[in-house]
Amino acid sequence: MSKTSVMWFRRDLRVSDNIALAHAVENSDKILFVFHIDTQQLEKQPTVNQSSFFASVQQLKKSLKKQNINLYVFYGELKDMFNHIKKQLPHWRDLYFNRDEHGYGGERDQVITKYCQEKLNISVHATMDYNLHAAHDIKKADGHYYQVFTPYFKRWMTLVKSNPITIDLTNISQEHLTVSTLEQDSMLDALIDEKHSYAYVDQIGEDKARKILSDFIENKLTQYDQNRDVPSLDATSHLSRYLRTGEISIRVVYEGIKQAPDSDGRSTFIKELCWRDYYNMIYATHPQQNESAIRPEFRQIRWRDDKIGFDDWQTGHTGFPIVDAAMRQLNETGWMHNRLRMIVASFLTKDLLINWQWGENYFKQKLVDYDPASNIGGWQWAASTGTDSVPYFRIFNPTLQSKKFDPQGLFIKKYIPELKRIPGAKIHEPNKLSSIDQKRYHISIGHDYPKPIVNHKTARINAIAAYEKSKTMNSVDI
Repeated sequence: MSKTSVMWFRRDLRVSDNIALAHAVENSDKILFVFHIDTQQLEKQPTVNQSSFFASVQQLKKSLKKQNINLYVFYGELKDMFNHIKKQLPHWRDLYFNRDEHGYGGERDQVITKYCQEKLNISVHATMDYNLHAAHDIKKADGHYYQVFTPYFKRWMTLVKSNPITIDLTNISQEHLTVSTLEQDSMLDALIDEKHSYAYVDQIGEDKARKILSDFIENKLTQYDQNRDVPSLDATSHLSRYLRTGEISIRVVYEGIKQAPDSDGRSTFIKELCWRDYYNMIYATHPQQNESAIRPEFRQIRWRDDKIGFDDWQTGHTGFPIVDAAMRQLNETGWMHNRLRMIVASFLTKDLLINWQWGENYFKQKLVDYDPASNIGGWQWAASTGTDSVPYFRIFNPTLQSKKFDPQGLFIKKYIPELKRIPGAKIHEPNKLSSIDQKRYHISIGHDYPKPIVNHKTARINAIAAYEKSKTMNSVDI
């Protein structure tokens, strides 16, 4: 009797170098390919994040169809999907998927593994695929997990990384594996909102991801360390969106980078790949980090309930050009330059003293490359509430950051056209323009472009005081 298996795709939307799929192919005669739309993970309103992800699912379905393989898309309760498949395919015995290590996905995987084993008599094969090293692989000599990145990175560098796996689907059959009308292609289509088309048109799929990697290695990697912080340059990899959906594997990326000639740019980028593993470990070992500060001394911060300030931040109308240009880039493209992510996060949490969770949730809606571990980790870093975070008394000065990383205002002018006539260094503090200069540059500050909504020097003092007070309250509680 032929051996029938189910391959359950999630954040691994590819057929090349997919560990779970490789195991399924090696141990099966027939494989049913499925994707489940989890109603508990759907946003109430369409978002860039959600639309771009489901566009990638649709692209995988089209790609598999060219190989005469059907990807069955289900909608509803997860257990109902597996019950339905078992009724339709009573000889099904094995389930393969790449597991999540934290958050909702990790809890879901544990529940469904137990259910399939105990209720359906299915053997579950869950593998680690999303990171170079699993969350629990790297520990200190005393068995504890690292809380600081640098020693983690040194240990990470000593460990052998897995090589990409070649997968051959030519001998896999789907004959007589047709399942009935629970397939929900119409639901998949409905989740791809056309108003967010900029987030996925011509930007999805395995082939595109590999081209992006090749272009980065050939044209940007060597100078990556020097150019990555300059937002006016297209000097970053743009691989995060494909790693997020799994349209390219982390092993393929790492191997490509390692094979490139040695350079400071290559070393810097490899460290960035380690940050991805580090944040994955932090989330797995601090499962409540999405709900509260990791550092207990900062759980008593009195955040401001400033909805007007938050709206100004969201829409790019704070009066600080680098912050506003960054937020407008996010809103217009579904992506933001990494240096700018740090600047806008610092501004929200330190200058406006607004809870980092507000900003993290907004990024979750808007980013095409949203990854919960990295995004939450990055926000806690900027808010000084995470494990290896920037000290609370180190607060980014948005004007100095603007002058340093966009000295001529090239990036600012791209996203804030109302400032495009202001020359040189004057663009970083348009509120200081004289009335004569405002007429000369055809702009009225306070009308065409807002005055700063906060005084940075004063805000810095207030932020430090708020953090100090939280530390004091925590010591009293103890």
